[in-house]
Amino acid sequence: MEADGIKDTNKPAPTFSIRRLLVQALREIVTTVLPAVFIALFVNVFVAQATSIDGPSMQPNLCCHQWVIVEKTTYWFLHGPRRGDVVTFDLPGEEIALIKRVVALAGETVEVRHGQVLIDGQLLEEHWTTQLGGPDYAPALVPPLHVFVLGDNRPDSRDSRYFGPVPVDQVIGRAWFVCWPPDQIRSIR
Repeated sequence: MEADGIKDTNKPAPTFSIRRLLVQALREIVTTVLPAVFIALFVNVFVAQATSIDGPSMQPNLCCHQWVIVEKTTYWFLHGPRRGDVVTFDLPGEEIALIKRVVALAGETVEVRHGQVLIDGQLLEEHWTTQLGGPDYAPALVPPLHVFVLGDNRPDSRDSRYFGPVPVDQVIGRAWFVCWPPDQIRSIR
């Protein structure tokens, strides 16, 4: 109380309750952080994910230590893998997903001679840069719901010539664009 210009010093000072601060922090986490985590998980599982290139098998088009965005929805909702698509896929026994280019589709007879691809006996016109070489692959029919994949760096790629055609249900998605390093950001054709 103030009387005649004298202040009452017995007035309690404002206090900040630790409990109130903890409740506010918890509310902030629940309303901001958790939804962001759930959205990020949803996007990563169902829409797109970033993955790194680990090895030289896709050179010169994709290089080791680049990061690419892999989109997952096209193959679920629109169409299956197409020739020329760069795809990531899981193989049993592999620790990490592999990334290769689809060169042959189900129902086609594929053959590889000196790194060049023949589809149903005709030389495949590849509109992407490749390094020829590596092992040959005798003519074989690609089974239903499978794709035949090769690395663009044929002499230095472990691909369908080694493990056979890849089941479509093991394909994670299509590599869409290079996102890292920043000076190499570009779409993948």
